[in-house]
Amino acid sequence: MENTMGIITANYSALNPGDLTKARPLASLPFAGRFRMIDFPLSNMSNAGIRTVGLIMPSNYRSLIDHVGSGKPWMLDRKGGGLFVLPGSAFGTSRTGSRFLVRDLEQNRIILQRAKEDYVIVSGANFVFNMDLGLLEKAFEESGCDVMVLTADAYDDNPDVVSFALEGDNVRAIHHGVSYGQAAFMDCFMIRRELLLKMLDWYAQVDYLDLFEAMEGDFSRLDVRVYRYGDYCAPIFGTKGYYRHNMELLNTDVADQLFPDDRRILTKPHDNPPACYRRGARVRNAIVSGGCQIYGNVSGSILGRDVVVEPGATISNSIILQGCVIETGARVENAVIDRGNVISAGTELRGSAEDVLVLPKP
Repeated sequence: MENTMGIITANYSALNPGDLTKARPLASLPFAGRFRMIDFPLSNMSNAGIRTVGLIMPSNYRSLIDHVGSGKPWMLDRKGGGLFVLPGSAFGTSRTGSRFLVRDLEQNRIILQRAKEDYVIVSGANFVFNMDLGLLEKAFEESGCDVMVLTADAYDDNPDVVSFALEGDNVRAIHHGVSYGQAAFMDCFMIRRELLLKMLDWYAQVDYLDLFEAMEGDFSRLDVRVYRYGDYCAPIFGTKGYYRHNMELLNTDVADQLFPDDRRILTKPHDNPPACYRRGARVRNAIVSGGCQIYGNVSGSILGRDVVVEPGATISNSIILQGCVIETGARVENAVIDRGNVISAGTELRGSAEDVLVLPKP
């Protein structure tokens, strides 16, 4: 995909942001133990051969820039093209959750003007999926349409996800919120670079809107079509979705779809030693990242890097992020423990499957 550049927007808004994203942008939220949300759109583009990627930053960008650095893990530390860290603006007045704010794109118009590529793939960072983007490019070229949006059949109701009203493969209207079976927008689309620049001129007076909100009145004159994606994808906008979709990875069928051998998800290397299972440790149906030391019991859970589970401690149906210590006799169940927490000896932290307990950063 040498004729395509990428833009990833991490400067997004959600209707109900959770405790996990108060101190960090969603794009840098850990996922599946050792990955971050931003790894998925970056890897999709890198695996497709896209070598110019602009990353629009939120205001609380520290953890995100620490993770992506120069883009080396994704082969984007290049003299020609590479990873461009771009400023994001303050959010507009849209109260429906913006992913592709016109103001963000306009503020970074120069990267579009200087680019040599003819096409642009624009992606958010709040959907987890692993796709060969070459299939999207092929369908886009063959269709001759103006914009091609990536969609998946919604398998539950979600007020944060945008849905489309369709006539065949053509988009006729958008709706904020999706119901079971509708065409859910995966916050990823492809467009010709010159057309995107023209759109920024068309919608200059409503730059406080999301691009697709601004575009809504022009679906009759723009040829906007869908590309239906059939594999696993997970929309993550809050704690409930975050917990649910992490736990789905304990199903090997789901994990195989998200992490196929021929399209690796790339991430920042940490050079951790392998996880160490000490005498007496019991681990069942769990994802355990490098650097962990397990003395106690872990079941149905996901552990980030450098987690210590001391003798007699028990973790079940929980997500434990990097650097946490679960001391002797402590019990954690149906919970998300943010990084750096120490659960004191004998403490019990219990949530439920419907109401997961979240312990923020200390």
